[in-house]
Amino acid sequence: MSELLHVSSSPHVRDKVNTSNIMLTVLIALLPSALFGVYHFGPHALMLILMCIIWCVATEAVYETIVHKKLTIRDCSAAVTGLLLALNLPPNAPWWIAAIGSVFAILVVKQLFGGLGQNIMNPALAARCFLLISFTGRMTDFAVPKGAWGAVADTVSGATPLAALKAGESVNWVDLFFGNIQGTIGETSALAILIGAVILLARGVIDLRIPLTYIGSFAIFVLLFGGHGFDMNYLLCHLFGGGLMLGAWFMATDYVTTPITKKGQLVYGVCLGIFTGLFRIFGGSAEGVSYAIIFCNLLVPIIERFTMPVAFGKGGKRA
Repeated sequence: MSELLHVSSSPHVRDKVNTSNIMLTVLIALLPSALFGVYHFGPHALMLILMCIIWCVATEAVYETIVHKKLTIRDCSAAVTGLLLALNLPPNAPWWIAAIGSVFAILVVKQLFGGLGQNIMNPALAARCFLLISFTGRMTDFAVPKGAWGAVADTVSGATPLAALKAGESVNWVDLFFGNIQGTIGETSALAILIGAVILLARGVIDLRIPLTYIGSFAIFVLLFGGHGFDMNYLLCHLFGGGLMLGAWFMATDYVTTPITKKGQLVYGVCLGIFTGLFRIFGGSAEGVSYAIIFCNLLVPIIERFTMPVAFGKGGKRA
């Protein structure tokens, strides 16, 4: 009988899914946006992507070696942070912007808070916000790099579509959907982002709860307060323009910085939509996704506190 029963500590149910598998899936899902960004903006965009990944992985390896921690670069989380940061950079950003942002994301936002699973905000977006504050001119210059391969080099100039929309100019949502626009490396093509989102959904890495709540609440906010009524072209430009799609599917769904409760995730998505709408419609900037996600990351402990199910037998009272 003793040979049949084996007593061990929990967990008793095991799964082949681990951090490395999840992060590798995210990397694959980000490839359509990355490849389109390289095609769209040329070799300089490829250089920035490689620089961010290398600097993120190197920073994590060096820090963990210095403090005698187990090396975690094989879990691919640092590579995901580097790729996400690169996709949030202007295509003509200098290499040192990529280096500074990568070191800040891994060292300050991730490792100094305890490493993977302990950071209180998304490292890539926190780094982007840090770069926006520190190097505003560089981070808001979306001029097309010399040697760009895509059609954008000849057809698109001037402000980003959201900035043009905010200034009252006409913008075609079809260009935003397919990507014949200016912007950061990874946000220009909503189609490429949605292809990656389908990969994440098919692999079960994310579900629809946060992205749809986020996008839906933002859409309602734009219809109510955008000043254009039910103008569908205006709404679709806001949905497909800027970093909304990239943020909704790839950064708002980050396991570490989102609520663990189902009700909390719905509340979180609504907060994201409202704050993104406030920043875009009433703020001084045409964008708002990065700041909205970072701010809502900080609200997660409060959201979880009020949405955590009551333990059985507690009589409906929370501790």
